[in-house]
Amino acid sequence: MKTLQKGFTLIELMIVVAIIGILAAVAIPAYQDYIARAQVSEAVSLLGSGKTPMAEYFASQGAWPNSASDVMGNTTGKYTSSISIGNSSAVAPGYLTLIGTMRPVGQGVNVNITEGTVGLNTLDGGKVWTCFTTGTGNALSSKYVPSNCRS
Repeated sequence: MKTLQKGFTLIELMIVVAIIGILAAVAIPAYQDYIARAQVSEAVSLLGSGKTPMAEYFASQGAWPNSASDVMGNTTGKYTSSISIGNSSAVAPGYLTLIGTMRPVGQGVNVNITEGTVGLNTLDGGKVWTCFTTGTGNALSSKYVPSNCRS
């Protein structure tokens, strides 16, 4: 009478481990990029929350505020160290740049986006806003920002 062998051979186990290793090598960098994009979206959301109060301030005062915190409720977040005003009406009467800066290393921010900046521009007193990643400070790579901010 012949008995059947139960279990897996060593080569079968090694093949499974190799497949898992290949999948992990592809998945981990993709996951890190996903985390960085999620963290940048906080800064973009904070910038977006400043559009209406900035436009209302400009409409009523005829000038921009001295700092973003004068009219915005939240100018910081878990991953965003600050929202600040970059350029003011000294450049042109309706011109404003809002800058969102990511927190430095060691504060939970992905290393690919630390201290990077993303911003919003308006040329017409807050009617139309344009997102950007180039210019002031450390511009974020376009793969980490929403599609409307990519240059």
